[in-house]
Amino acid sequence: MAPRHLAAFVPFLFLLLAGHCRGGKTGICYGRNADDLPSPDKVAQLIQQQSIKYVRIYDTNIDIIKAFANTSVELMVGVPNADLLAFSQYQSNVDTWLKNSILPYYPATMITYITVGAEITESPVNVSALVVPAMRNVVTALKKAGLHKKITISSTHSLGILSRSFPPSAGAFNSSYAHFLKPMLEFLVENQAPFMVDLYPYYAYQNSPSNVSLNYALFSPQSQGVIDPNTGLVYTNMFDAQVDSILFALMALNFKTLKIMITETGWPNKGAAKETGATPDNAQTYNTNLIRHVVNDSGTPAKPGEEIDVYIFSLFNENRKPGIESERNWGLFSPDQSAIYSLDWTGRGNVDIMTGGNITSANGTWCVASANVSETALQNALNWACGPGDVDCSAIQPSQPCYQPDTLVSHASYAFNMYYQQKGATDVACSFGGAGVRTTKDPSYDACFYLDSGRKISNINSTAPPAPSGSSQSLSAHFFTLLLPVLHIAVVAGIV
Repeated sequence: MAPRHLAAFVPFLFLLLAGHCRGGKTGICYGRNADDLPSPDKVAQLIQQQSIKYVRIYDTNIDIIKAFANTSVELMVGVPNADLLAFSQYQSNVDTWLKNSILPYYPATMITYITVGAEITESPVNVSALVVPAMRNVVTALKKAGLHKKITISSTHSLGILSRSFPPSAGAFNSSYAHFLKPMLEFLVENQAPFMVDLYPYYAYQNSPSNVSLNYALFSPQSQGVIDPNTGLVYTNMFDAQVDSILFALMALNFKTLKIMITETGWPNKGAAKETGATPDNAQTYNTNLIRHVVNDSGTPAKPGEEIDVYIFSLFNENRKPGIESERNWGLFSPDQSAIYSLDWTGRGNVDIMTGGNITSANGTWCVASANVSETALQNALNWACGPGDVDCSAIQPSQPCYQPDTLVSHASYAFNMYYQQKGATDVACSFGGAGVRTTKDPSYDACFYLDSGRKISNINSTAPPAPSGSSQSLSAHFFTLLLPVLHIAVVAGIV
């Protein structure tokens, strides 16, 4: 990184960090289309044990609302489609509902969102004309109670609200929904509410496996990037492509400031024989990578670094849901509360680039260069590691043990791993703006040994004096450590 570029880049990064310090939220959908689920009190205990802070339910079941009192869990409740007619016709109906279903339990139960209608374009009964009047009546009722600035109103949609979603830059809403969509978007802007959408990369893969690879659907580092021909943006996962298709559709209608919230996404843990992708391992991989993507504020290619809130579907398998086998098997837990697979809600988990398995510990891990980034991005990251990153790169110089093979990927892998180990083998230390990936397979070869937690820096690949310890790390290196997760934005913008 040239100093003159750095001088211009630093203020930009400070602004970026200042605007994105909260991190995206990850919650869970608590569906109840089953006859064997535990009581709401037990569910509330389970959610607290898992340190889940955000829960979505699909109605205002009083037993559930009471169960979450004094738990610090934030609850999203819903007005079902069947109630939209009553809610849209008479304000008194909504006032009574609020008085009976919300006010007696608030704020002991932290209700933060109310969804008015759910995926109305998928409803067998046309209720689209009812949803905005119902939303307005709910806001009016909240204003009377003084809660309109504490509880946010929106409505959820399926991706089917789009007439086109590929390439993402061509995302467009179905014109047949214009009669309710434009007033709804104006309502959301007026009330500073998000556009809520349910996204399922699983269905994109399941319905067209020849066009959508499993790696692409699962956020795998091994997936081949898909280039949007209109923008040149590179998409390495289906989730980002779907989010950006909504973003571009909103922009086409001149709603450029609306925040997008993902109110359902997930992966089934079991399916019919033809649903080969529906497995516990794939479900774990998708949701682990999703949480990491959200917690790290990775954003999307069109909005890098943008925080996004996501609700995973769903808490339990639901045995009464109709349809094919996978419909009943989206849960993280069985009805007896046993985990179907483990999930790291902190976002520190990772998926091994070489084995595909989940990495849950820094012990015995290495950081290597990704094969799915441009040479420019890789070279910039290598330059940074051997410069401001304070990595001793003498081992990849000519005649040294790690010089061969003389390739950018090999040299970058060595430098990335040295930095990664020096910083305690934390997940963020292997970011390099998306150019680094973690692995549990030792990349050492011949006389080139890769540092891990069991080896000391001073006896690896070199007879030169060891580099200074972390206590004497330069201020510039520490500064760049903090900025490393957003380095990729500079690469995308062509600044570095």
